[in-house]
Amino acid sequence: MKRIKILSVVGARPNFVKIAPFCHEISKYPDEFQHTLLHTGQHTDYNMSKEFFELLDIPEPDIHLAALAGSHAVQTADIIVKFEKACIQVKPDWVVVVGDVNSTLACALTAKKSGVRVAHIEAGLRSFDMTMPEEIN
Repeated sequence: MKRIKILSVVGARPNFVKIAPFCHEISKYPDEFQHTLLHTGQHTDYNMSKEFFELLDIPEPDIHLAALAGSHAVQTADIIVKFEKACIQVKPDWVVVVGDVNSTLACALTAKKSGVRVAHIEAGLRSFDMTMPEEIN
């Protein structure tokens, strides 16, 4: 039986909380799923990244993109370019994105344009405040 390749994406603090239950559940089925966890590096501060992996008992990311800091456009574009390379390397059957941060937008768009199926977990509560980047995403 062929294992389904799943590439999960996290990048910012809200993503870590949302991906934790998914990581815990999918780890129960190692014969059915090959799971790769990718961290875009959207939030690079230790308190917003590594500490959450430890507190939530999430495995260390298999891939870390080290996204550039900068404007939303710079960061999103950098993640798109780097994530495309990760998709070519991993060849996932599915990309799982969570939330509505720049990493989610960049990776979902890249996966879809690469012909990879996308699963989206929780897009957040809509505020209709278009000054918030997540609302636009």
